[in-house]
Amino acid sequence: MAEIFALPAVVEKEIKVLIKHGYYSSIDEVAKDAFRTLFYVKPDLKSSAAIELYKEREISLSKAAEMIGVSTIEFKDILANRGIKRAVESRSREELRHGVEMVKKLRE
Repeated sequence: MAEIFALPAVVEKEIKVLIKHGYYSSIDEVAKDAFRTLFYVKPDLKSSAAIELYKEREISLSKAAEMIGVSTIEFKDILANRGIKRAVESRSREELRHGVEMVKKLRE
């Protein structure tokens, strides 16, 4: 992943010394641990990130729910409580017609 922010020099030094002395194996591991801790301390941020990723269609509804540890039904409720309408894709008439024909054949 490309660098998306610059760290103050003192923080870079702290990270490098932690890696050097075996507390972490890489800067990626430091970043993952930092975000896990951030989301643990501020769980609303994780929910907000999941909602924004869902709204931007970067992740599915079920993936967003999984991300914050709730069921899809609970995630739908969270969206509704925040006034966010879900985007639901509809099928074309041809797809619906084909589906109806398949159901009819199965019933025969």
